[in-house]
Amino acid sequence: MNPSSERYSRIFLLSHMRAFTSLAGHILGSHPQINGYYEMHISYEDASALDKQLEVFLESDEIKENSRYLFDKLLHNDYLFKPAQLGQANMKILVSLLEPEHTIKSIVDLFAQKEVEDLYASPVEAANYYIARIQALADFSRAATQPYYYFDAELWQRAPERLLPKLSDWLELEMPLSERYQIFSHTGKARKGDSSERIHSGRIDRTPIDYSHIAIPEDVLRKAREVYQECRRQIIGNAVDSVITD
Repeated sequence: MNPSSERYSRIFLLSHMRAFTSLAGHILGSHPQINGYYEMHISYEDASALDKQLEVFLESDEIKENSRYLFDKLLHNDYLFKPAQLGQANMKILVSLLEPEHTIKSIVDLFAQKEVEDLYASPVEAANYYIARIQALADFSRAATQPYYYFDAELWQRAPERLLPKLSDWLELEMPLSERYQIFSHTGKARKGDSSERIHSGRIDRTPIDYSHIAIPEDVLRKAREVYQECRRQIIGNAVDSVITD
């Protein structure tokens, strides 16, 4: 007999592609109180979406005994998120951004490896996605009626020792989050997150990736930086708490 969706509180991570969200999902999903680690590609517009979330999770994974949360991440504007309409009493919302140059180059590098030519292999189109997504997250922050927490995504690699205690506290976890994580049934699979070998290491890899072979037009990068700075300022200003890079 499947468990009831109503038994579980929710954790939602609102971010964008290539912001260490696969790493985030694996670290969160490895905690004994949290179920879920990948992007489920669901819109959350009413309470029925919470039932759908549980159904999708149970297709390939089992609920942990005595666990508390179901996790999902939303990285695209195609998937709507309306927390006020979900009827979920205990919901933890996390919002995270990564600076534009690394993000855009990472998107280009990922999609350039696909066998079929992809839109996001273009630095201009990757930047357009990034700008539209972080603007949508800033819109969310201005309209939010539920509290949310913000963190700079760089902290996953740069200073997890600062980020993980904050996340553990925000999520009211009984045990702290760890830099080590499990490998799951969907780890590394297409459309489930990071498909590189790094995600299979089972721990945070602090080695930076070199994207110097990818060039972003100067005017495109300048606009992305301007939008990022303004959106980040708004999101931090509207957050109930935040942890940011020095």
